[in-house]
Amino acid sequence: MKIIIVGASGTIGKKVTKALSVEGNEIVTAGSKSGDVQVDITSTESIEAFYKKIGPFDALVSVTGSAHFGPLATMTAKDFDTGLQSKLLGQVNLVLIGQHYINPKGSFTLTSGILSDDPIVLGANLSTVNGGINAFAKAAAIELENGVRINAISAGVVEDAPHYFPYFPGHIPVAMGTVANAYYKSVFGALTGQVITVW
Repeated sequence: MKIIIVGASGTIGKKVTKALSVEGNEIVTAGSKSGDVQVDITSTESIEAFYKKIGPFDALVSVTGSAHFGPLATMTAKDFDTGLQSKLLGQVNLVLIGQHYINPKGSFTLTSGILSDDPIVLGANLSTVNGGINAFAKAAAIELENGVRINAISAGVVEDAPHYFPYFPGHIPVAMGTVANAYYKSVFGALTGQVITVW
């Protein structure tokens, strides 16, 4: 199986890459500045060139995208647009363009997060973006052709990111192995149109 992992060098991406690097799979790592292939997910031209370079594939896992983190009182439209253009539309465009390159019965796995359902102070942009990703996965699942599946992984704050703990009071950090297993389930299982929660 040929699996593309966008964001493979990140905190979660590294664990996901290791978890999926089994059973003779061909792993293609990607990032904005690292990996086997580079891609700017905020640019449709970059995404198109990215897929043309890689060619047909069986699964794409996106563990990437940035958003604005800050107080609502000082948040501007430009700040809010950061998350819309990167984490939301960036991942959406990986699917919109990638559907024309993916093999039949392939899969897309996107990344949202707990803030769509359990918001925190300073996280309004992320909450909105994560909710949009979840909704897109559910809606796209009923239209993707040739047996192609799509899911979103919604994880809580992860144990390998202690610098975020102060912003998530009362949240229990999620084990990285549990998070990586959710991506494994999405890629190798049969689910589609699901938000796989890891909280």
